[in-house]
Amino acid sequence: MQSGSLDEWYCSICTPLRRGNIDYMTLKTAQHHERHSAEHLQNVADTERRKWILSEPDPEAWDGPLTKGEPELSREEIKMRESRLHVDLVRDMVPFWIRGVEAAERGEVLRLEDFLAKLEESTSEWGGGDGNMGWDEQAGDGGWGNQWSNHEIVQERKGKQGRRRKVGRQDNAYKFVEDVARQEAADEERRRRMHRFFESSWQMPTDEKSFSPLPQVTTRTTSLVSVPHTSFALRFSDLAEIETACAEDEEQRAVRTIDWIGARINKRCGKWTEDLTKSSDKDNHRTPWWDELRRCTEGDHVPSKTEGWNHPVAQLALRIPSVILAVSTTAPNPLQAVAALHSRALELPSWVDTNILPYTLIIHPENSPLSNEEAGALFNAVKKQHGLHSYLLPLALPTPPPPPVPVPALPPRLPPSPSQDFLNPPPIPPTPLSPGFPGADANGLHTIRMSEKDIQQTARFAREFLVMSLLPWMEKCVVDWNEVFSSTRRLPSRLFSSTRRLFGSPSPSPAPAYNISSSVSSLPARAAMNASMQGAGGASPPSQQRRLAEFATILGDLKLAVAVWEALRKDSKGGSDILPLLLAPSPTLPLHAANALSGMQLQAPDSRPQEQLTALKYAVRWEAGISTSDFLNYPLEGDRWLVLAAGNSEEPPSALLLAHAALLSSRKQSNRRAALWYLSAANRLEKCGIKPLTMFFLRRAHELYSERPQKSLSPSFWESEGQSPLELHGIDAIMSGIEHPLGRLLYTTGDVAGAVRFFLGLLRGSSGNPSQPSLPLLQPGEGSKLPGTDKVFLDDFRVAFAHFKATSSESRELVDLKLPFTFCLERQTRLRLAGDIQGGATSVWETREERWKTFYKTLGRKAGLSANGKASVNEAFYVDLVIRNPLDTEVNLSNLTVTVQEAKVQELSASTSFVEVEVINDIILGAKESRTVPICIQSARAASLIVTDVTYDFLSLLPSTEPLASRGRRLHDTPAQRMQPTYAPDINIKIDVEDVNHKLLVDFVDDEQLVLAQGERKELKLWLSNSGSRPIKELWMVAGPGDELWMGQDEELGDAGEFYVNKPRVEVDGLIGTTATTEVIQSRNSLEPSKPHGIELVLDPGENTEYPIQLHAEATGDRELNLLFIYREDEADQFRSTRVTRYYGVHKVLDISTSARPDQSLDHMFLVEIELSTLASSLDIHLTQSSQLLFGASPREAGSAAYESYKFISRTLQDVLYGRTVEDSDPPPIDVLCSHVAEAPQSVVRPSTHDLIYQSKRSAVTRGLTQSHPHIPPKSHPNIFPLYNPESVDFILFWQIPSQQRSGYITVPGLALGAGHATLGPIIEEAASAKVKRSMYAETQREKEEILDAIRTSEWNTEMNPVVLVLQEPTTTYHDFSSGLVALLYLPSS
Repeated sequence: MQSGSLDEWYCSICTPLRRGNIDYMTLKTAQHHERHSAEHLQNVADTERRKWILSEPDPEAWDGPLTKGEPELSREEIKMRESRLHVDLVRDMVPFWIRGVEAAERGEVLRLEDFLAKLEESTSEWGGGDGNMGWDEQAGDGGWGNQWSNHEIVQERKGKQGRRRKVGRQDNAYKFVEDVARQEAADEERRRRMHRFFESSWQMPTDEKSFSPLPQVTTRTTSLVSVPHTSFALRFSDLAEIETACAEDEEQRAVRTIDWIGARINKRCGKWTEDLTKSSDKDNHRTPWWDELRRCTEGDHVPSKTEGWNHPVAQLALRIPSVILAVSTTAPNPLQAVAALHSRALELPSWVDTNILPYTLIIHPENSPLSNEEAGALFNAVKKQHGLHSYLLPLALPTPPPPPVPVPALPPRLPPSPSQDFLNPPPIPPTPLSPGFPGADANGLHTIRMSEKDIQQTARFAREFLVMSLLPWMEKCVVDWNEVFSSTRRLPSRLFSSTRRLFGSPSPSPAPAYNISSSVSSLPARAAMNASMQGAGGASPPSQQRRLAEFATILGDLKLAVAVWEALRKDSKGGSDILPLLLAPSPTLPLHAANALSGMQLQAPDSRPQEQLTALKYAVRWEAGISTSDFLNYPLEGDRWLVLAAGNSEEPPSALLLAHAALLSSRKQSNRRAALWYLSAANRLEKCGIKPLTMFFLRRAHELYSERPQKSLSPSFWESEGQSPLELHGIDAIMSGIEHPLGRLLYTTGDVAGAVRFFLGLLRGSSGNPSQPSLPLLQPGEGSKLPGTDKVFLDDFRVAFAHFKATSSESRELVDLKLPFTFCLERQTRLRLAGDIQGGATSVWETREERWKTFYKTLGRKAGLSANGKASVNEAFYVDLVIRNPLDTEVNLSNLTVTVQEAKVQELSASTSFVEVEVINDIILGAKESRTVPICIQSARAASLIVTDVTYDFLSLLPSTEPLASRGRRLHDTPAQRMQPTYAPDINIKIDVEDVNHKLLVDFVDDEQLVLAQGERKELKLWLSNSGSRPIKELWMVAGPGDELWMGQDEELGDAGEFYVNKPRVEVDGLIGTTATTEVIQSRNSLEPSKPHGIELVLDPGENTEYPIQLHAEATGDRELNLLFIYREDEADQFRSTRVTRYYGVHKVLDISTSARPDQSLDHMFLVEIELSTLASSLDIHLTQSSQLLFGASPREAGSAAYESYKFISRTLQDVLYGRTVEDSDPPPIDVLCSHVAEAPQSVVRPSTHDLIYQSKRSAVTRGLTQSHPHIPPKSHPNIFPLYNPESVDFILFWQIPSQQRSGYITVPGLALGAGHATLGPIIEEAASAKVKRSMYAETQREKEEILDAIRTSEWNTEMNPVVLVLQEPTTTYHDFSSGLVALLYLPSS
């Protein structure tokens, strides 16, 4: 006992016996006195003997003084003797001290003795200082005070009048019954019977706290510091049951435990989920399945090889009816029965700790043949023979038994193995049930039939056993084991041995030998018990060091416990699972938890059941032993610990660990993570066949994942991306993983309508909708959806919906069912009139119309062109629906059609019977297939029609409608429109149907696939028909600027230029048998495109004719021939138009390359090489003629056409460089010299040939200028650049394929010949140095530099060395080098 000083101690047992002065000791001396003093041990034995042997056997005298002959101690001395005054009375002493200070200020004195007497009167026999004896909510999870107290708590409330109030416990009783009913999954009828039973036993005088953990227990550390415990729980187990369970294989028992837990959860989960579904509190912090899992885990009482928590610490021999181990005063020879029990060998395996405290309990019922005095004598004899750890428990046990009393339910325990039941059948319990035997009442509550006095006696025994025997024995074990542990942690003996050896010590001192393999090494040996528990082989019992850590943890000596657990962890012997419960929250605790689970193969798909069960125990301890606020938040994040403990096991406990982790994550607002863990838990439970809980977890995952996470984004972001901030987008694979199994469970449980909705919602399709481009991060992309899932979802929807229609065809439950995606791309859907080619570009026709209007104005005429896009009465027009399958599987649409309404009629139900709309019976779309489906429409009268919707039957089951109106453009006209997104009215598909008198139909006679060779000249025939009621007398055709066409078959001279042919003359040029013919063409030298062609033709109503055109295919690739025809009767009418399109392909058959160099002969200045190679070996291509287009004048001769061409381009390019507007003028005309090389030369000045050559040249030059001068508008090219360059030559190669009667020619333009002198050099240098502030062609300095470089490198600014040296020496020169090395050679040059 400690005195007033911190380092002054005296023995409370030895000092009063000496009757002398107190000899104070230090702490170390006091510990040595208590452990090793023989006098102290004798005094302790004498004190115990005086307590028990000299006491009266009468139970009434048990409350009397413990010893006789000594003066009675005061209450204060008793409290000082127990050394627990500052702990037991801290809640009452502090208010007493405060009142003492207040009384001292008033001049009064409050005596502590009076306060203690008053306190003893107001508290129960075993209570502490407070009124509720510590049985409140703060008593821990083991406290049952709130649930079981039928009494009323008297609370003292300070006030002016010092009144007291009583607080009833009916609310707590109701809560208790509800908790029990939830654990038992009771239905409503059983729940009402439980409430009625509990209310009927409400006034029963019972001390129900006797069945709860003992309150206000104080233990001591190794430094003799008192540690208060608000509650201390004990668990008594049947020794025979423990022995039988230890004989079972741990793996087999783990398998049975996991299956048993799954069976209990499966049996009760249906009622649990039903109650939680009805409850409004969906985010309850406790769930019944987790409580059940925790109770099943904590109910495990069988020792384990890996830890010592369940190893027995006391052997308790007791006698009640129907229990195998028995000693009772009703036995014929009770003392012999006690001796037999103590001599009984414990049938426990070798790995069970042998350090067990023997304790004897003698039950003395009222109907015992022994009197109280004889029972007391028996008790004294037992203590003398078997030790002081004994107790005499007098019980009434009346017959018949008293009414049942509700008691807390014991944690569920694993039933014994069937094989063990067969080998060792349990004894049949007597009937009727013996008095006091606990069991479950018919109403569902756990009850016991014991009187109030027996309950109090039992509670006194429990506290006596704990305080007087078990805790002192455990404290002594901790002290002894701590000495061994401390000695092993000192400096090693090798250090001292080395020191002695170096400094002359004769021999090293031996190191102390400590056996830490078992906790028995430091305790007195018990030969009989130890010999029976040691096996021949197998695992060893827990080490002494681990038992020290466990005992220190139980006793509350956390400082020692943490040190020992850390030592075990460093030695890789465990401890990481307990340290998170003892240490303060820090970033190291997650590492301890991970280390505890790292040794188990939990991530393997076939992990051992024993490892799964061990991880489950760890997780339950962590969740229960760490406060919720610390367990959830950083740095612990305990929900991740539960997931790590769950591993990859597919058993129900692992699934419930994930579910509880999801619950904890949802409390942290981590909804996405919680949904993922709920989904994983549901998938595992579904494999176990626990459907109610699987559906509940899937619904919770769906709710959590559907909650949109908060995004602090500007509203302008959503506006700019065209998205709504309310739209929810996530990973499609996760949502489908939630909804698909949920839908299947709904279908199997009979909720077909709910399953249909889930299956249809899974068919979301892809985000690749080209009509609504958006940011890929805002919508689930193609990579977020698992491949092949659409087919599974589609098949499930088809089966479920077909079943629903077959069984509930008249139900209107799914009337509002709609597809979550669309097939029709409304922005790409177009109207097409008769004669239009499907998919024709609208901009092409608009360009053609504008070109014709411009041309017609140049003729000085004014005539309007009626708006195109109108249909005629009784004429078919088409709606080209662009349909795209968003799914990655094949689907079919039936009854595909469109809805047409009259624009002037406001009612949607107005009749449109005069309109005939085509209906497509069935269409099959492949995965991600896009297709254009034409729907034919025909109107019987003139009207303005709107195509509003497209309708179809999805999978021939679900009628669906999609609107064809697209959203209008964004308006920015007013400030309000710029602040708030405002859009123009929706864009509808409209068409006007009118009665017409003029109607021209145009088509090609031959509509087969057209494939041409490069340069091929093909004759096409147009079919023209007048289907109107009035004649057509004026007809024009407008082609594209790149189309090379000649109208008709005649060879009359056109407006392209005049020509004359020289007389043919024969020249010898090395080609035997060939003739050369020259022709001169007077060209306009302009890049202006050809004008619309007028067709002189009159068509009467009903008349049709064929009209030929010549097509020259120069450009390779896939081409389109778009022809616009303008027609009318006379000048009083407006022009109308019709269109025709022809697709054709052009492939290359000849590979042509040209090169030129100065000729070394004096006859010609240049030698041109043309290399030809055929690309089609199967074609017999003949080269029939080669023509050269040259110029007849030098560009340096003033007044010549070439000179004027250079002068013209110098002026125009100077305007371009200085940013001035180029004058609207044509280049000067030029004469083109045509020279032919052929066996039978053909003239190129025939109208058709000449015009097609001109168009080919113009197209080639235009394409080159567009590429080399991108900053100069193409419209201004005719006013800037001439058609021909005076220093270039063009070659025209005529070919034919006789076998196929095909012919044509290929133009090779732009081969530069002659010496250039950089004609544009001065202009370029001057423009480069000039400071031009603004230009209509270049807005930046970079663009200006690009224009300069393009002109500098153009063909109009070429530069070449004009000197050509030719050496001619036909004779051979001889020189004798022996006469010298120098020779003079005279070479004539030219």
